[in-house]
Amino acid sequence: MGLRIIGAGLGRTGTTSLKLALEHLGIGRFYHMTEVFADARRSLPLWAEVVRGRPDWEAVFAGFTATVDYPGCSYWRELAAFYPEAKVILSLRDAESWFLSVRSTIFAPEALARYASGPFAEFMTGAVIGRFGEHIGDQEFMVDYFARWNAAVIAALPPERLLIHSARDGWEPLCAFLGLAVPRTPYPRVNSREEMQAATQPSAQPGLAEMEGFARDYLARQTAQAFR
Repeated sequence: MGLRIIGAGLGRTGTTSLKLALEHLGIGRFYHMTEVFADARRSLPLWAEVVRGRPDWEAVFAGFTATVDYPGCSYWRELAAFYPEAKVILSLRDAESWFLSVRSTIFAPEALARYASGPFAEFMTGAVIGRFGEHIGDQEFMVDYFARWNAAVIAALPPERLLIHSARDGWEPLCAFLGLAVPRTPYPRVNSREEMQAATQPSAQPGLAEMEGFARDYLARQTAQAFR
């Protein structure tokens, strides 16, 4: 099948809303961090090979037509080269609000501790958090990293292949970029910081089955909420 769209934006830049919006447009299934966790027993060995420098992208993304969010965004350069016909979407938000969001959700101390050891440690370190190192809680470093990341994506790709998109932009630029009709339904707004913080989290050291159940339930609730 191959990827048709590659999301280069870092996590917590409206990527869950973007995933559900694009799936609503009928493009196919979009890979996302929740998909890794929802099928962890299959996904983690494949991502272990990616982290070790032996990626099998067709196996990783089997059944999917696109990817947004982590871990795919960490490898946007490799994916853009492997799928040269794929378009790239860079999801953006204000840099300081991005830091405050990740620091209180996916990179909160308790979240980082959850994946510091156990079956998710190699994947999380290699594909998500390792690049930040000890600076992951340093606002100045992280805001600068965010700006440099986005600038690198913009500099590397021709304008006709890249869409720079914010959730507040809604459907119109997204549909124009993809050559699709604009839906009548509002653009989805899901997975807010408050929603993530209110969700019942998995245990301190979750096993694979527990994480799969949590991720599937969370994704189902976000999907149901997106277009109600």
